[in-house]
Amino acid sequence: MPHEFELRKEVELDATPEQVWEAIATGPGVDSWFMGRTEIEPAEGGRGRFTMFGNSEGTTVTGYEPGKRFAFRGDGNPDGTFMAMEYLIEGRDHGSTVLRLVQHGFLGDDWETEFEAMGVGWDMYLHKLVQYLTYFRGRPATVVSAVRPQAAESAPAWAAIKDALGLPDTVRLGDPVRLAVDGLPPEDGVVDYTGFPAFLGLRTADGLYRFIHSGPKRGNVVVLGHHVFAENADQEHVEAAWRSWLSRLFP
Repeated sequence: MPHEFELRKEVELDATPEQVWEAIATGPGVDSWFMGRTEIEPAEGGRGRFTMFGNSEGTTVTGYEPGKRFAFRGDGNPDGTFMAMEYLIEGRDHGSTVLRLVQHGFLGDDWETEFEAMGVGWDMYLHKLVQYLTYFRGRPATVVSAVRPQAAESAPAWAAIKDALGLPDTVRLGDPVRLAVDGLPPEDGVVDYTGFPAFLGLRTADGLYRFIHSGPKRGNVVVLGHHVFAENADQEHVEAAWRSWLSRLFP
């Protein structure tokens, strides 16, 4: 039986309302910090589409007030479940902005697990939005996604990932990291997000890198959700290199 839910989040951003609008209400903007790829028809009643790992979900824009409010509703499922989003943008002094979001709708039988996952997931993605607007604002992103189902339990999975990245067992914000992926130029960066046992985030001069572990209830899946801002990055080449990295780490 579908279960109604509502989730609220708020974040302060060092960006103007117009810059925040560009990041949350346009396809290229959303693609610079959120998972998958997003298309948005810029008008109330316009259609949108979210695509990840070959699966697409349709949406309808239900609120479109540039610089102030953006809302959309996902197409409903046969079991009555659906999700809807509303973003509220409030400009502050000195060019900063407060962004509030409300996610609501109906979840399925495992709603408690889904609701918990959404809460921690939004914390990570809103932090990623902060990082994008602070360090990469206006730079087009190459979206890199890779997934390894049934990779390993949380502890050994994170141990393998940390070892591959040259990180210590206890990871702290600001720890230095070196990305050495076969087929790609090496990059130096820092840890910019720690959300174990679910998330690890890294930032380099040309990218935001996110490593995700789903947990045992969701099959111990490891997901990579990276955004590369280097000019002339070849999406297929970069994604293939990271897929190979993931396959070697979890054969």
